[in-house]
Amino acid sequence: MNEHDSRLIIQWRTSQFAQSLSKRTVTERAAILHRFANTMGVSPSEATMDDLVEWLASGEDWSPGTRNTYYRAMRAWFLWLQRTGHRIDNPMINITSPRVPRAEPKPLSDDNLRRVLAVRMHKRTRVMIILYALVGMRCAEIAKIRGENFDLVERTVTFTGKGGVKSTLPLHPLVVDVAWMMPREGWWFPTNSSRPEGGHIRGKSVGHIIKQAIVRAGAQGSAHSLRHWFGTALVDSGVDLRTTQELMRHASLATTAKYTKVKDQRKVEGIHRLDPWKTAA
Repeated sequence: MNEHDSRLIIQWRTSQFAQSLSKRTVTERAAILHRFANTMGVSPSEATMDDLVEWLASGEDWSPGTRNTYYRAMRAWFLWLQRTGHRIDNPMINITSPRVPRAEPKPLSDDNLRRVLAVRMHKRTRVMIILYALVGMRCAEIAKIRGENFDLVERTVTFTGKGGVKSTLPLHPLVVDVAWMMPREGWWFPTNSSRPEGGHIRGKSVGHIIKQAIVRAGAQGSAHSLRHWFGTALVDSGVDLRTTQELMRHASLATTAKYTKVKDQRKVEGIHRLDPWKTAA
């Protein structure tokens, strides 16, 4: 990548931070531009529509979600170039967004969750699993959690999550119990346990640690399966979708509905409630 493009990317990063986009989003978008340049051998600021279509079509092993993420990053990049006068045209205008199939939730079953919790594991691993399953936190959120985030008198936790949104959530009694055993100040999951005042572990590390525990329990699923369990368990327990949306911290109620899966038994019960004779009467 030439110096001109490097300077433009730095300016674009600054512009995105000015829009209050998260560091993760800004960093990932810059990485996508570098990936495009390395793969295609084309300057990101001079790419044509044909270059972009070829690149988006080249990732045979990309998931639909990954391809859509790349598409959205390139769309944002060229829109910025056009608005700031660095480019007159926008080659992304006539490129249709990739189709992303509706994602089906894959919650860990109740039995498998019990099996995971019964497995012998390090204390911090158990705490990660409990935060995922009983607070609905994501890997990146768990990695950055601190003792100061918890108010054990009010039994709440306050933290900044996806999209830079700050949330305060009530704590399950089991979360309160483990919180009393964790540091009241500093990172709960530091990179160096002998220096807790240093940095925290990465979100990917949280996912890997939890995945290992799930495998040892002989269960199928990922760390995010615990968040899906959180959502489905709330609805199956009779919690309404609006409250579930707040607890899962979804911007859209439609997203909550997508993450919650109706069990087959509830479908059967729904069908059995139909009474054609009552309707006819």
